[in-house]
Amino acid sequence: MKSLLAVLLTLLALVHLLTPWSVLAINPDLRSLLLIDLRLPRTLLVIGYGATLGLTGAALQALFANPLASPDVTGSSSGAALGAVVGGYWLGLTEPLALAACGAAGALIALLGLLALAGRRAETSTLLLGGLGVSLACGAATSLALALAPSPFAFYDAFDWLMGSFTDRSLTQAAAALIPAALAGVVLIRKARALDVLALGEDVMASLGHSPAATARIIVVASAIAIGACVAVCGAIGFVGLIAPFLARRLTRGHPGQAMLPAALIGALLLLLADFATRSFDRPIPIGVLTALVGTPLFLWLITHRRRGMAL
Repeated sequence: MKSLLAVLLTLLALVHLLTPWSVLAINPDLRSLLLIDLRLPRTLLVIGYGATLGLTGAALQALFANPLASPDVTGSSSGAALGAVVGGYWLGLTEPLALAACGAAGALIALLGLLALAGRRAETSTLLLGGLGVSLACGAATSLALALAPSPFAFYDAFDWLMGSFTDRSLTQAAAALIPAALAGVVLIRKARALDVLALGEDVMASLGHSPAATARIIVVASAIAIGACVAVCGAIGFVGLIAPFLARRLTRGHPGQAMLPAALIGALLLLLADFATRSFDRPIPIGVLTALVGTPLFLWLITHRRRGMAL
């Protein structure tokens, strides 16, 4: 199944890069410029960001033992956006890598705040309330930082980015987002076995030579780096980190660790499809709006399903 997903992702990525073909056919002299400087960064960012959302979503859900612990629900995306806004508009940082570091710091603070509020094995209601509190606090702080920013156009400049955008990104920005995300992703995948064992309980995990506390720290820090770097460049995109692990667990019979790599592939596919959809409109639509429209019904269904399960 993973091989099939990888092949499908490769084919869809090529279509994403080459369409619309008519522009390339009409301007053969500009073909290299259009493909490498304009389209390639967008395609790489869509694939990389989608994979990051799926992978970190699966890791956080395994860590919290809760299918609702996606990057947006836990507040890590909101924290990353706050970190990037502070770095860009208050600290005057313009280098993509520096902004990615600010985003990672914001995501890490948000995840640590959620751990302090809800705990690592929180029930659904506690996790949702804690994540909502962190997200609201980060969102309010982001709005305040933009409102008080030295630039009077901060709100206007940041609007499209805050809703998620891949337009006009460069290869330098793609590298600043995807290299840290890839390194953090490798760390997360190496913890797949530990997360599978964690599902059996912390005592079993410790008896097999894995430290629950150390694993939790690694998952939180690596997830923060991956999400923060991508959000700093492309903005916050919701619900992909919820949907992709949900589908991946169906393919791996509920194993949280084994679901991480399929979740990354599915996340990349979902974001590619979403970007295709946004490009089909006459007017540009923030991709985060589209993913929210699709993801919200699933989110509500998951809450209802878990509530009914607990009632039984």
